[in-house]
Amino acid sequence: MLPVLIIGVLAPASLGLPASTEPQPHGSQCVEHDCFALFRGPKTFLLASHACERRQGHLMTVRSSVAADVISLLLSGDSSDNPRLWIGLKLPPGCSHPGHLGPLRGFQWVTGDNSTSYSRWARQDDGAPLCGPLCVVVATAGAPAPGEPAWEEQQCANEAEGFLCEFHFAASCRPLGVEPGAAAAASISISYSTPFGAHGADFQALPEGTSATVAPFGVQLVCATAPGEAEAHWGREAAGAWDCSVENGGCEYMCNGSAGPPRCLCPPDATLQPDGRSCTAAPGKHPCHKLCEQFCILNTTEPGSYSCMCATGYRLAADQHHCEDVDDCLQEPSLCPQRCVNMQGGFECHCNPGYELVDGECVELEDPCFGSDCQYQCQQVGQTGYRCICAEGFAPVPQEPHRCQMFCNQTQCPADCDPNNPASCRCPEGFILDDDFKCTDIDECDSGYCSGECHNLPGTYQCLCGPGTALAGQMATDCDPIKKTTEEDGGSGEPPVSPTPRTSTTLSPSPARPVHSGVLIGISIASLSLVVALLALLCHLRKKHGALRAELEYKCGAPAKEVGLQLVRTDLPQKL
Repeated sequence: MLPVLIIGVLAPASLGLPASTEPQPHGSQCVEHDCFALFRGPKTFLLASHACERRQGHLMTVRSSVAADVISLLLSGDSSDNPRLWIGLKLPPGCSHPGHLGPLRGFQWVTGDNSTSYSRWARQDDGAPLCGPLCVVVATAGAPAPGEPAWEEQQCANEAEGFLCEFHFAASCRPLGVEPGAAAAASISISYSTPFGAHGADFQALPEGTSATVAPFGVQLVCATAPGEAEAHWGREAAGAWDCSVENGGCEYMCNGSAGPPRCLCPPDATLQPDGRSCTAAPGKHPCHKLCEQFCILNTTEPGSYSCMCATGYRLAADQHHCEDVDDCLQEPSLCPQRCVNMQGGFECHCNPGYELVDGECVELEDPCFGSDCQYQCQQVGQTGYRCICAEGFAPVPQEPHRCQMFCNQTQCPADCDPNNPASCRCPEGFILDDDFKCTDIDECDSGYCSGECHNLPGTYQCLCGPGTALAGQMATDCDPIKKTTEEDGGSGEPPVSPTPRTSTTLSPSPARPVHSGVLIGISIASLSLVVALLALLCHLRKKHGALRAELEYKCGAPAKEVGLQLVRTDLPQKL
């Protein structure tokens, strides 16, 4: 019969039948009686929700920063880059204005409520109505703060890279304790298998129903809650103790493994129960320590009676035996200076953005722009950085980013005029001021700046250097920089030699002749006309520019002009 049974078990594997298609957790975390797991694989919101429900859970709710921290931990252990994961938040059909619907913007948890003390939307509320149905994913890309995944609205029919499930259990066990000084402690390994499919050895808490395998002893244990008890404990169906170095052998009082097989001992006033691990109180001793969740106090005035008590941060439940958490954040006055987050048996204080918690107080973060040397305006970047920005029509100086210079990449731009003195205006390098307070580009190509082909650009120009020049075939503002430098320096460095007059020939002035009266009259009329023309030109210039008192900036071969060229066209070669 046994060989037939073994063949029946192995047959599906040998025939190559498909294994279960249910996704397995890629990471999990348990906090008290709640567990959270990350599952990978493309799923729509509906399919992801069904996958969680088949494991007796639901898509994860993120109601506090504690749950958000759990997501960050799960993502830190995942090898994928910036996955999008479904959480249990959905907007019902219809349209609404999110600004009037609280922190969840009209969305609801899959549990049917919308209570939360936490939200982290990636897209700020711009007042536009949101129309459902929409669902929510968490993603690290585009998060407002590092390490805090942001919420993004998505069409529910879209496929995300995975999803997050949440599971609630009535009780949980701590990981099995191993006695550090035991001889076999170094060789002991424990692996856990949770009811929702998570496997491994590293857990902070294990929900009831979790099984544990202890090697090398071959011990199989289960986290379970005994009838009438509020807390879960590790145990097994077989009676008696297991190795004393693991969880005290399961003994309620003492485990003795010094002589023979391990066995449990009880105090003198108690007797060992049939399971071989728990103890029964002697007559006259009330076993209230098993009935109260936290503390049991015997009543000395009434023998046999007792009262249950709870630790700080908890209160006695209606059944007078269990303890329930007290929401410390509802106390008046508030226990925190700004934001309070309730925890099991306690609370945490948090500060608003722009503040940090220092010695129980929320202190405003120092503005990184304070004391900056920005010429126009300072813009904060992150918590501690900043950058200088310039007004419209200006750009940072490349070598001095805290300073600004005028910038124009068109043939005409508005002039920069003093608002208190409109007559004082200025233009960028390579532009000239017109009568209508406009800066117009100077066309250097019309002025013969290039000996060959010339290309005018906003604020500058470029020459296509011809053959016979130092930069033949290249684009530059000066095709013969070496020749120009030589001419400016006087060639070889010798002072220029003046031509020597010939000594063999003496030139004598021509003898004076009488001047005709008509010639004198013509000279006088020409001189008078020249004076009138000069006066007219002077009046025209004063009329055009004198009233504005503008600063005319013409192009020249100075290095300052080349800085403006680099801002306009970074792909052009710089002047040598």
